[in-house]
Amino acid sequence: MTMDRNSSTERTPLTSLTESFERYLQDKGKGRGGDGGNYRRNAARELKRFAEWAAGDRGSDDWSGIVPVEVDRGPTFEDLDEWVFREYARHLAGDRGLKQNTVQTYYRYISAWCGWCVNEGYLEAHYAQRASAMAPLPEDDGRKPGDQQAWTSEQRHALTRHVDEQARDAVEAYTTLPDDTDPLDTQRARYTAMKAARDRALVFVLAYTAVRVGELLRDPNDPRRRGVRWEDLSLDDGSMDVYRKKQQWDAASLPDPVISPLRSYRQLMDPPTERWPVFPTFDQRTLAGLVQEELADRGEPPEAIAERRSEYPRDLLLALDADICPPSITTDGARSILQRLSEAAEIDIDHPKHNYLAPHGGRRGMGEVLVRAFGYTVAARYLDNSEEMVRERYSHIEAGELGDVATEALEEIDSLSG
Repeated sequence: MTMDRNSSTERTPLTSLTESFERYLQDKGKGRGGDGGNYRRNAARELKRFAEWAAGDRGSDDWSGIVPVEVDRGPTFEDLDEWVFREYARHLAGDRGLKQNTVQTYYRYISAWCGWCVNEGYLEAHYAQRASAMAPLPEDDGRKPGDQQAWTSEQRHALTRHVDEQARDAVEAYTTLPDDTDPLDTQRARYTAMKAARDRALVFVLAYTAVRVGELLRDPNDPRRRGVRWEDLSLDDGSMDVYRKKQQWDAASLPDPVISPLRSYRQLMDPPTERWPVFPTFDQRTLAGLVQEELADRGEPPEAIAERRSEYPRDLLLALDADICPPSITTDGARSILQRLSEAAEIDIDHPKHNYLAPHGGRRGMGEVLVRAFGYTVAARYLDNSEEMVRERYSHIEAGELGDVATEALEEIDSLSG
């Protein structure tokens, strides 16, 4: 029996715009059922804004939406044409709080949905891509918002030196405690040392491996990105298996500066199994709920659970002893950690978007080092990017080198003329 391709959703000019959103997002999402991925989350946000604007809810006071005032219904595909997308482009461009590249990015989400609608039979033409529709959009200078920060050598050294000192002090304080120290105080010292060691290991990995933060830590919007586990690391070989942006597992290099912080951190934490995340969350609220739920599932009564928790100053320590595996910190969690560490290290940061050393800046800064030292081909392999993309993103290096060549040529001509 053959099912009619239109049987699940009838595609007519009067179909509501929002009826198409979920199917589109499933097609563009990642993971089982298409319910994960950052693109899906961002596209869903922009489609919602577009629908609200089309209904007259997000325009100016004199904007009533794309449906004629005398018609009592919500926006449908019948109402979409070239003029609608032109007006939305003008609406985005007129938002003084948006940078020009952000306007371009937001419009691309709507344009991609429009193209999908053409393929699915909702629309007859890709109105959003017509020249007149895109005319109000500002020029795109090729830069991606928030993607330009690169840690300088001075910033990288300042941050790694700070976390190294903090970890050394915390570990020494824990390992030199007198034998008669109260058990709870000993556990508190261990917890402090583990947290400092985790922060050091995280900073060193971000600073020297050039691994994307989304490949290293948990992404709540993509179930496949659960954060690297100890079983994914081979410290002897200097490698780490990560789920790459290209949707497949691959080995990333762990250079020498990263190995020692990871070894020290692992020895201190002593995870009960290899399946533990390398960078587990230390959030007390998350861990408290996890510990109570897991112990209850194991059959322990509430009174016994409360008594066991009272024996530990932090639930992470109980989780370690009871082998209750916590989740990895998220990509947003890493940003919060780096904000805290950047402030504590008193690092001088001059960037229009970030007042701290953002995770992607570590990768970009390492790219700068590799391109200058070994060229674009080697840098592309290490960064897991195409050489073409690396040349594009680090074009300022080549431009500077060509400028030096031009200067040298001019000086040689001037000396010959003299």
